[in-house]
Amino acid sequence: MNPAEIKDFLEEKYDLYNRVSFIETDPISVPHRFSKKEDIEISAFLTATIAWGNRTSIIKNATRLMNLMSDEPYEFITKGTSRDHKKLETFVHRTFNGGDAIGFTRSLKNIYTKHGGLEKAFNGNDARQAIIHFRKLFLAGEFPKRAHKHVSDPEANSSAKRLNMFLRWMVRKDKRGVDFGIWNNLSASALSCPLDVHSGNVARKLKLLKRKQNDWKAVEELDRKLRSFDPGDPVKYDFALFGLGVFEKF
Repeated sequence: MNPAEIKDFLEEKYDLYNRVSFIETDPISVPHRFSKKEDIEISAFLTATIAWGNRTSIIKNATRLMNLMSDEPYEFITKGTSRDHKKLETFVHRTFNGGDAIGFTRSLKNIYTKHGGLEKAFNGNDARQAIIHFRKLFLAGEFPKRAHKHVSDPEANSSAKRLNMFLRWMVRKDKRGVDFGIWNNLSASALSCPLDVHSGNVARKLKLLKRKQNDWKAVEELDRKLRSFDPGDPVKYDFALFGLGVFEKF
């Protein structure tokens, strides 16, 4: 396929998968259970943090984490006591355990009480800058060392797939009902595509990506191609790449 044909193909798949029916079987279904901005962004951030592995397991465990927070994540984060935090000790999702959850809770409290909340913490001209700025704030203080691995670092060439996915959820504004579009600090044009094994394999088959590793250099290479198709909303093609990889085994 030539570039014009690839763009048309991706547009078709974007239209197919960016629909409300997509929500039910995707981790984004967890924050969709909330209506308050802070509850949406906190539940989305924590869900994205554990979004690796089986999608059914991700949804189940993210829902359990919200249950442990009495389904009021903002209230739990900002007003919860050490006794409340102990409820999280039993939580586990793959290598993310209760101690990590408690560390994340304390850092989130610091973000909301001292830095104006998650939206302001992701400060920068583009996704990379925003993630780097957030990571430095989030890891400050008594954040447990073992949990550092759960906050990706583009400066270490990580693709930061889960944080880029979280930013897509928060920033993209359309009328399709999937992404929330409740943040105004970044524009959709500044977002980067969440790159994982599925989207990476599809991108390579479509010759959108030559680099073999799924790292930040690959993210930048893919971003350049996707921006050539839609400079204002390049990350919308994540729906297409993900759908082709996961649902169609492209």
